[in-house]
Amino acid sequence: MPLTAPDFDAAFRERLVELFRWRRDVRRFRTDPLADGLLDALIDAACLAPSVGFSQPWRFVTVDEPARRDAVRASFTACNEAALGGYKGERAALYAKLKLEGLTDAPVQLAVFCDEGTAAGHGLGSRTMPEMLRYSVVAAVQTLWLTARAHGVGVGWVSILDPDAVTRALDVPEGWRLVAYLCIGYPVEALPEPELQRAGWQAPDPEARRVWAR
Repeated sequence: MPLTAPDFDAAFRERLVELFRWRRDVRRFRTDPLADGLLDALIDAACLAPSVGFSQPWRFVTVDEPARRDAVRASFTACNEAALGGYKGERAALYAKLKLEGLTDAPVQLAVFCDEGTAAGHGLGSRTMPEMLRYSVVAAVQTLWLTARAHGVGVGWVSILDPDAVTRALDVPEGWRLVAYLCIGYPVEALPEPELQRAGWQAPDPEARRVWAR
């Protein structure tokens, strides 16, 4: 007997859009741990993401050892100082005020890598566009992120890092490439709009909504 696809009604679709609006990039976390089994559930959901050739190239690494966390923080500090030096005047002053990571308080730090040497998928789709492997990992990150929000959990993506330094610090297999470094935990506050918008760093860009017809 064939399976019947679920009926996602109008109420569900409205809630889904609400979830998208409340996803937010979180930088301020409570220090209490996640509920038992919740991180595993988030990773299980992430693995439902689409992947090129069904290659499933995502690799998740929990970063718990203090020395490894210290190495990541050192990389952030160095990269953040370098980034600040690239701005001038009021933009530099605003950048210096921004909180751009949750490395101190977030109970979970999760590094997400792309296994670019995976045999899974047999190269389907990635022979012509090898970057699709990393895009597949990004899809897994977004799936995890939305699932976390549905559980009342916040996620912050720390991109001000040297990926090579982080990869060395975590001592992962050769051929793994860092795609995302995530701070995960319960947020201190609810943010109905992006924090960078609230801080005056960037307003919504109307060009991002434009559809070009060809």
